[in-house]
Amino acid sequence: MLARAFRSTRTYYWIIQGAGLAWLLGSFLVLSYYGVEDLIAGVDSSVFSLVFVGMVTVLDRIFTFYNPKSGKILILLALPLALSFLLIFIHKLTMAWVFVDYPEYVDFLKQNLYLRWAILALAGVMISLIAMLVSRLEEQEQSQDRELHMLELSKEAELSQLRQQLQPHFLFNSLNSISALVVSQPEKAREMVLLLSDFLRGTIRKDLKSWTTLSEELEYLEMYFQIEKVRFGHRLKVEFDISDDSRELQIPQLLIQPLLENAIKHGLYGVRGEVQIRVQASVESPYLLVKLQNPYDSEVPQQKGLGFGLSSVKRRLYLLFGRNDLLSTLSEENIFIVTLKIPQPK
Repeated sequence: MLARAFRSTRTYYWIIQGAGLAWLLGSFLVLSYYGVEDLIAGVDSSVFSLVFVGMVTVLDRIFTFYNPKSGKILILLALPLALSFLLIFIHKLTMAWVFVDYPEYVDFLKQNLYLRWAILALAGVMISLIAMLVSRLEEQEQSQDRELHMLELSKEAELSQLRQQLQPHFLFNSLNSISALVVSQPEKAREMVLLLSDFLRGTIRKDLKSWTTLSEELEYLEMYFQIEKVRFGHRLKVEFDISDDSRELQIPQLLIQPLLENAIKHGLYGVRGEVQIRVQASVESPYLLVKLQNPYDSEVPQQKGLGFGLSSVKRRLYLLFGRNDLLSTLSEENIFIVTLKIPQPK
């Protein structure tokens, strides 16, 4: 158990060696204080240190494979008590046999048997408590890792669901437009089918990655704009104002398209004549700043269901960055402005 706490380094082994040497030195000094000869004190303290290291090793192995629950804490106390008594008894028999010709020392061993046991048992209990604490910390860490993993899977599933919702939303609108053009303008319907096929083929490939460069994203926005231009003809114009230093910055894939779709819907609904939509991108360190502007008529009631693009993008940003301040909207002088701030990966 203790070894698992230091599995990536040799710290655990240095601790055991240091504790063994400290135990050896302490035992030797205590025995010398009680008048035991240096030779006997050296052998006794060496064997006693081996007993200590052996107990630590045995307890470590036991608690590596067995972690008593809260209702079985008595095992935590009983095990080191029993093990330390067994080892002290073995130590006494061994030393009495080796130094059988030193009756005073053998008598000393008998008199101090329970004191040695108490000292060794106390050390064993402390080691067991440390092992229990390490085990609890490891269990807590593993539980937190599992929760974080489940949260990450849930987040990825929701992000995937949001991306999948956007394509059918755009696809249904396009199919409805194609249906309307089939009879009246079959050539435009055919053109729109080809553009839609290219766009969907590209977006399916993009689903394999989460991030893309702004330049790649703009290519798909241009394809999307061409599809919408077939639907709305000369009325729709989109202006791209992209700074050179922003083109290679990173952006979550297909993040701008639902906002552009929303801007087109806003701009064309209730507004007569030509509609100019503007897409701007610039760098505002550490963000990629993207703005979409479209005209709208404040006196015309909003369409039912308007705002799906805004809400979905806002949710995606929250899932990716844990922030709700990365998307903002502003209405002024019949111009609707959506601003995106995309933090750049480090």
